[in-house]
Amino acid sequence: MMQQLRNPKNVKLVSLFVAAIFVLGCFALSLTQSGFGKSASAAPSESAIGVVNYQMLVAQCPDIRDVDAAMKTEIENAQKEFEEKSKTMNDVEKRRYYTQTQERLQNKQKELMDPVLKKIEAAIKKVADKKGLSVVVEKSTVVFGGSDITDEVAKALQTAK
Repeated sequence: MMQQLRNPKNVKLVSLFVAAIFVLGCFALSLTQSGFGKSASAAPSESAIGVVNYQMLVAQCPDIRDVDAAMKTEIENAQKEFEEKSKTMNDVEKRRYYTQTQERLQNKQKELMDPVLKKIEAAIKKVADKKGLSVVVEKSTVVFGGSDITDEVAKALQTAK
């Protein structure tokens, strides 16, 4: 065998054979990495990213009416309370009390909105899982692509009430 490899003609044949295998391997690797040969249905429509219009979902959520009504009542009560208690206060005390009242109202709004937002997020997760989406982002942050699931989430919220 060693004597056959000393023959320059055989060395060239073996070298060509090794080079051909290397080139074919590189070609096959590039085809698999480029996605060539995947079915046409696995194109962009099967994106693993979903998008939603979160503001629209919040505005259309049936529970938001209850939150708005509760907040309106809370604001009216806070205004009456502020007017009564601030009559005897100086300007510095009024500002301090006004700031405390604003913080109390913000905390109340957060307390009322948290269950609504959790309900929306649960509906988004449910639709995303059903469609096989691994990521869902706010629609306004996406320039191109993604599957819009806003309508499906809105329907899920309406039926969940």
